[in-house]
Amino acid sequence: MSNSPDIIPSEPAELREFTVGLLAELKNRDLLIEKLRHQVAGQNTHRFGSKAEGIDQLQLRLEDEEVAEAADTPLEKPKQTDEDTKAKPKRRPLPDHPPRVERVLSVGDACTDCGGALRELGRNTTDELEYVPGRFVVNQIIRPRMACKCCEAISQAPMPSRPIEKGIPGPEFLAHVLISKYMDHLPLYRQARIFAREGLNMDRSTLAGWVGKVAALLQPLAEAIKRYVLSGQAIFADDTPVKLLAPGNGKTKTARFWAYGRDERPWGSDAPPAAWYEFTPDRKGIRPSQHLKTYQGWMHADGYAGFEELYRSGQIKEVACMAHIRRKFVDVFKSQGSHVAEQAIQRIAQLYAVEKEARGSPPDQRVALRQAKSTPILDDLESWLQSELPKLSGKTPLANAIRYALTRMKRLRDYLDHGFLELDNNTAERSMRGIAIGRKNYMFVGSERGGKSAAIIYTLMETAKLNNIDPQAWLTDVLTRIADHKINRIDELLPWNYKR
Repeated sequence: MSNSPDIIPSEPAELREFTVGLLAELKNRDLLIEKLRHQVAGQNTHRFGSKAEGIDQLQLRLEDEEVAEAADTPLEKPKQTDEDTKAKPKRRPLPDHPPRVERVLSVGDACTDCGGALRELGRNTTDELEYVPGRFVVNQIIRPRMACKCCEAISQAPMPSRPIEKGIPGPEFLAHVLISKYMDHLPLYRQARIFAREGLNMDRSTLAGWVGKVAALLQPLAEAIKRYVLSGQAIFADDTPVKLLAPGNGKTKTARFWAYGRDERPWGSDAPPAAWYEFTPDRKGIRPSQHLKTYQGWMHADGYAGFEELYRSGQIKEVACMAHIRRKFVDVFKSQGSHVAEQAIQRIAQLYAVEKEARGSPPDQRVALRQAKSTPILDDLESWLQSELPKLSGKTPLANAIRYALTRMKRLRDYLDHGFLELDNNTAERSMRGIAIGRKNYMFVGSERGGKSAAIIYTLMETAKLNNIDPQAWLTDVLTRIADHKINRIDELLPWNYKR
């Protein structure tokens, strides 16, 4: 529309028509502006990360600022006073488990004033935290060949089984490499550089070969965790993208890690928590159908259309995720400051307050509490959203968020009647954090086989972490025993059966 005032009609009828057209154009522009603002806010979140997603970058920035501030602060010589021994320590004391190395600073046995003998009145002890770099140890396995003095028969002790036959790495070293790569997110080429500083020149490809062989050795244990997860009456499912190097052309395509979790601690069960991962080169619906073809029960998940075939078959019952519903309103509130979105967030917070109160209680008590408190809140939230929707233009992000909420809430209501179900799918989403952090340290997964090996190791690492097991000690124990362990007793090696 032209901005020239000459186009404004003078006749009342034409002016009225002109005004109606102008208002329609302004409405369309407002909708476009609102849509673009929402898209920009989403792009900023995707690029720079949310508060939770960008915490590592924030910590790095804070570290740099603190280092710079400390460098600019002049060093002051400490002043020793009698009050130092009496004052309470201002910092947290060091833990007891690190070994203590004593260094006694003595003034001698004779008095510097008169030369008389000194006797000890007491002592002041100052703790100083130190770090001794890790060191390599070569275990020499010596097997003497013995000959009988009578019959000349020769005997020798058999070689013990090792994680990699005819290989040089020991169980503890292999466990360290796996933990550094998959839990501490340190790529193999960086580990190789660290080892080189210790005088051990080791190729990245050599480390990669060892990791692949160990993953194959540990696969039966990951399969045991899979069986355990699928034996639960309710599981949690989620997926996350990762770049996969396409063979032949050097380009990458989007592959997927899938996480399936079992965690019954919120309703007081003694069953240990576990997480099982799978890797696929794409996100086709056939993938989760293959993973879950033997499972029957409830599944917490987002609105991924690929799960629909499982729901239609009747073998799996869906439980929607309130966290996903809430996230839609949070995005709208951040981008537009919408009062309606803010009200929705506050009403959803009331549901989480009830869940906090119910956490750890048996299923029947959780159901009673939810029926008494959560049901009225959820009913009121649904009615309120239905009343707000007609007031909005159907194309706005807020309207989309409300429609999504009303659709998903219908598939969430079963949690009110079953105490072993949860309000959201955060259990599965938390299990993806390690992968999300790790993929920032590498550009892509090199092959589908490498992705499957990673899924095996992630399964073991996350399950050990969920059970508060030291992964270094547990994996060392497993790699020491698994080669000779009977496959029908593999459950004995699961993290929760590990004897510290």
